[in-house]
Amino acid sequence: MKLSQSRRAGAFAGCLFAAATALAGAAHPAHAQDSLLNVSYDVTREFYKEFNAAFVRHWKQKTGRGVTVKQSHGGSSKQARAVADGLEADVISMNQASDIDILHARGKLVPAHWAKRLPNNSVPYTSTTVFLVRKGNPKNVRDWNDLVRPGVAVVLPNPKTSGNGRYSYLAAWGYVVENGGDAAKARDFVGRLLKNVLVLDGGGRGATTTFTQRGIGDVLLTFENEVELIENELGRGKFEVVVPSASIVAENPVTVVDKVVDKRGTRTLAQAYLEYLYSPEGQEIVARHDFRPSNAEVFARHKQRFAQLRLFTVQKVFGGWQQAQKQHFDEGAILDQLLAGSR
Repeated sequence: MKLSQSRRAGAFAGCLFAAATALAGAAHPAHAQDSLLNVSYDVTREFYKEFNAAFVRHWKQKTGRGVTVKQSHGGSSKQARAVADGLEADVISMNQASDIDILHARGKLVPAHWAKRLPNNSVPYTSTTVFLVRKGNPKNVRDWNDLVRPGVAVVLPNPKTSGNGRYSYLAAWGYVVENGGDAAKARDFVGRLLKNVLVLDGGGRGATTTFTQRGIGDVLLTFENEVELIENELGRGKFEVVVPSASIVAENPVTVVDKVVDKRGTRTLAQAYLEYLYSPEGQEIVARHDFRPSNAEVFARHKQRFAQLRLFTVQKVFGGWQQAQKQHFDEGAILDQLLAGSR
């Protein structure tokens, strides 16, 4: 039976619509908009496990849609380089701004102004560097000066691959400067500290394993939230937390990875995921995992969880992460020089 002209036109239009739909599906794979990959650093595993579950519930209630959130963890700088080299992260949650700046420098995956797109320079939570020692504190470690005494064995993550390690290094340097020392005194102090380091693990969790499970070292330098996790998992009484007189603010910035979310069609979901970190529920989860919330009211409700000490920032002591990276961590910079002298 022959179709009328109008019916033939309708059938042709339907074919065009079907073809366009198929092409759209090829460009954006089915359900790509309902999944995310968050590439993060070593010691956020437990936090994001709870946070992701809360976000999935929130998104389902808000939109009626399910969502799958996947995680990738490792040393901060190693993770950032993996994303720069092609790992398709929808969002990246690091522990220092320089590891996100890499994404702009190496491929324009994010804009140069990425930090201005969320509150508090895109830092929803912070931490600081403290010490973990063995039960009874047999080496009587009380402050930074004790870490350079002969016979005190130190474990910390490698500052070349780990943001955790970089913060420990900068905290030691800043301790000297904040107490009136000049660059020469700070360099001498950090050089002596590195001579006492037994193991430079690739990331914070590896350093924790070395200290707690392999039994190496007298003191572990790590984030405040990590020592609480150790005590919760291994039992209180096996180790002790030593809070130094001063330490560094460890900022934990986040961003969507623009080139990836635009390719996968996940920008709206990724943006909502990061914004949820700043929500009251998100900030409560932050506090429960012993990160310091950026929300002042939430922090006040949980302030008993956090050490009381004098804090300084990378910006104040070093002029920001770009300056710190160039002066201390680039190839051939001060860290490399000190490591060469410590071996």
